Amino acid sequence: MRCLVTSARPYDQQFLNAANDGRHELVFVDTVLNADTAFIAQGYPAVCPFVDDTLDEQTLKTLAAGGTQLLALRSTGFNHVDIPAAECLRITVMRVRDYSPHAVAEFAVGLMLTLNRHLHKAYNRVREGNFLLDGLLGFDMHGKTVGIVGTGKIGAALASILHGMGCRLLGFDAVANPACQELGMQYVALENLLRQSRIVSLHLPLVPDTRHLMNSERLALMPRGAMLINTSRGALIDTSALIAALKSRHLGAVGLDVYEEEAELYFHNLCDDIICDDSFERLLTFPNVVVTGHQAFFTAEALHTIANTTITNLDDFAAGRENGNIVRAPTLGVPHP
Repeated sequence: MRCLVTSARPYDQQFLNAANDGRHELVFVDTVLNADTAFIAQGYPAVCPFVDDTLDEQTLKTLAAGGTQLLALRSTGFNHVDIPAAECLRITVMRVRDYSPHAVAEFAVGLMLTLNRHLHKAYNRVREGNFLLDGLLGFDMHGKTVGIVGTGKIGAALASILHGMGCRLLGFDAVANPACQELGMQYVALENLLRQSRIVSLHLPLVPDTRHLMNSERLALMPRGAMLINTSRGALIDTSALIAALKSRHLGAVGLDVYEEEAELYFHNLCDDIICDDSFERLLTFPNVVVTGHQAFFTAEALHTIANTTITNLDDFAAGRENGNIVRAPTLGVPHP
């Protein structure tokens, strides 16, 4: 089956080719897929996009007109795809339902430790010959309350790590996860979780009901000096409200691996360009904010699973088989990564 892999990086080619083993004709391009570039997929029955591609209705119409029948997403999330439009155009959408939850969970802990112990500041100080400890005071995470918003596989993996560190765990989700309850997690209303947690970590999919979940009102519920971590989807947080909470010194620290308007920034080398996103640039000015470029998933184990699942999706579609990775409109808002 011919498949165009868009927004492709060298590591995509490495892992996908290894998993494919010659079964499908994979063509790799680094072009970001959107309404202006969708014409490049003409003649490809399958397209394999990434999270920085924009699969809106117009893009999908162009793909369908060019013969595309399958979108094999290289991601768990599918908020960048207009699923109802895809169904109307008879384009099947398949995703990577599961990959290493430990990759994202461990990265979230890394952000917590970096912000708490000021590792980013200490690294730069020592390189400049400054060995003073002033301003680097942190706190023991042991015994602190951490709120996990979204307790699917990633949230549960995070809970396991934090349980081992001696943290008190609060959880919020539509359905309680027994694995988290076995660790002693107490499920509470979101507002109660925010009020009680020294650290809050977000692990929800982006759907209409979760967009700007963390708005000015909910950020105000967090204790003064609390830490907020987001390794899920940028638009879970209202960026303007976040900046206001930082400027007022209400939030003590923020770790972001995702950003609300990241599509024009992430997965590109912009070191010689002027970044015109004033909100993003403002976030970078805060000494208590650490921003990374959507890399929480980026481990060898995760890429191996993503590649294998993607090739399996191509196999099954070509053979006319259905599997559990097909995304349908009625399932929107159900899965928690």
